[in-house]
Order: sequence, then structure tokens, then C-alpha cells
Amino acid sequence: MQQQSFVHSQITNGVGLITLSRPQALNALSLDMVQCLLKILSDWQNHPEVEAVAIRGSNHNGPFGAFCAGGDIRFFHRAAIDGNPLLEDFFNTEYRLNHLVFTYPKPYIAFMDGVVMGGGMGISQGAQLRIVTENSKLAMPETQIGLFPDVGGGYFLSRCEGAIGEYLALTGQVLKGPEGIAVGLADGYCHSQQLAELWDQLREDKHLPVAQRIQNLRAQVSHSAEDIKLPWPRDEVDQCFSKPSLGEIFAALASSKSQWATATTEVLRQRSPLMLHVTLQQLRAGRSLSLADNLRMECNLMHHVFNPCHLNRSSRDSEAVEGIRALVIDKDRTPHWNPPCWDQVTSQMVDPFFISPWTENNHPLADLN
Repeated sequence: MQQQSFVHSQITNGVGLITLSRPQALNALSLDMVQCLLKILSDWQNHPEVEAVAIRGSNHNGPFGAFCAGGDIRFFHRAAIDGNPLLEDFFNTEYRLNHLVFTYPKPYIAFMDGVVMGGGMGISQGAQLRIVTENSKLAMPETQIGLFPDVGGGYFLSRCEGAIGEYLALTGQVLKGPEGIAVGLADGYCHSQQLAELWDQLREDKHLPVAQRIQNLRAQVSHSAEDIKLPWPRDEVDQCFSKPSLGEIFAALASSKSQWATATTEVLRQRSPLMLHVTLQQLRAGRSLSLADNLRMECNLMHHVFNPCHLNRSSRDSEAVEGIRALVIDKDRTPHWNPPCWDQVTSQMVDPFFISPWTENNHPLADLN
């Protein structure tokens, strides 16, 4: 058994096993954790004893129960106020980790029990087998804290069918496990009580080849998306969130007058108007970008989020610092967004987010392909 920071790893019978063990923070990723995960997965790429990788989270009661609640947003808040350069190191390392997960040359299996949000989606969406349970809560809720759905969100959300990706990105809608399967963000389902047995079968059944063990696991968690009822009107989501601009999305919701449309409008009004515009543009751009180019775009966006010079603001005055303050620092849940309304956001505020502060060759993620 190897322990580094809050990440435990071991190799057993051909399978590399990773357990996130920071239960007091729902396994939120620190810089040490993303560095550790990147090193483990990089080392295992060519390790002759590793034929597949499985990853899970843990809670106070033991394995499973919580996968990963995202990045350590308290660290983001503190680092932004202090001007700590480790903040950019975190995102540059995390995006490298996301790229490695999506392009991993060996089968990678994610046991997505409990909370799977933000950074947790970034280390699970690239898996060849994404297993959810009745306790799974999947989401990209970044607009709630003045951010945008990063960690490859512009890539995997934009590839959801119809306009579901825009809906999930803008609202941060939380998906139950089966709902994740229905929208293409999970592959298999099992009851949470089965997880330990399935994990043990994967690592302990040394009499079967690893490929056969994975095939057996896939068969045990197979689940049809056809029988899953989604908590929103699918046609209405596509009709509203396929509109070309945020203003037209709001107008379509207003003209609908359905209960879902009214509730969705209220959710959007609580989000950062500026970051709603940025997020919509991100999703639309991400739809035609490769994974590597999308992560480079998100790296650019994150730099400008915490260095909003084009808005004549410091990092202390960023939407993200304010959003995190309201949600987890002061917990008053009353962020003071700037601008306060979506119709006060101009293209001069949004477009500079998408301009790289680096030359092509000097980009921190220039070597991703």
C-alpha cells in the first residue's frame, strides 16, 4: 500500500487501485492530490503489472460513499486574495490530469458513488466505464460560485445530446445516478451495497484475465437509458437552451410559462450573469474543439477569471472570489455579482476571456495533443 497525501494507491492482480481519502472535504482535490494522481497515472501508463485502473472515493465510514466534490474552493479563495502563484499551478496540473484520464491507454474505471461534482467529473468522465449508484449526485455547478464548468466540461458537456449540455452547464443541475446514464455522463448502475463486492471481484479474481474481469463487471452494471425518467421536459430544454444567446434563452423560458421554465429562470438569476455569458460561449466553442484545445481554452478562461484585468478588477474583486465567499466563507448565499443582471453584460466584458495570455508555444498546456 502506498499513501501520498490523501490518495491511496496499490497494484493488485494486474489492476491499479486508487482511493481518494479526504472525507472531511468530500475528497475535494488539493494541489497535492492532483499532483499525486497525475504521477500515479503517469507511472502506471507503462507499468507492466498494471493492465487497468479503478478509482473510488471514501467517506468517514470507509470506502465509497463520496467520490469527489470538486476542487478545493477554499484554497482558490485564499490563493486568489493572497496572489498565490500556486493557484495557476493547481489548474495547469489538474487539466493535465484530466487530459491523461481521457486519453489513458489502459481501461480506466470510475466508481462514482456519492457526490461527483466539478473536479470529480474531470477525473471520471474520461473513464471507459463510469459506474453510478442510487446515491450518486453528478453536477458541474461552477456558475454558482462565479466560475465556469472547467476540467474538460466544455468538451464532455457540449457532446451531450441536444442542448442538455448548455442546460447542465448554465444551471448546475444535479443529476441522480440513473439520470447521468440517460444524458450520457455515466455508463452503468448498481446499488451502493454492491460496490464493495464489485471492487473486490475486479481486484481479487486472479484466475480470470483482467479484460474478462472488466467484461464481467460491465455486464453486472449494464443499464438501459430508455427506462429512465428525467426531471425536466426534454423538448423544452432543447427548445430554450439551443437559442444562440443568453438573452434569447431567457426570453424562451419566459414565453414558456411552464413550472420548469419558471424554476429554471429563478436558478439562472442566482448565477453570475457574467459567467453565464462566458459559459455559454465556452460550450458553443467547445463543441468543435478537440479535448486538448478545449483544455487550453479553459486554461485561458481560468487565468482571466482570477486576473480580470480587462474588467479593471483585481483577483480580489473577481466573480469567483465573491461567489466562493457567499457560498462557503461567509455562507450568506447573497453574492454581489458585477454586473448584477445578464442584460448588462457586454461582449467587451466576455470576449477577452477567450484571448490567450500566452503565445501558442509558451502556453502551459502547449504539449497536450
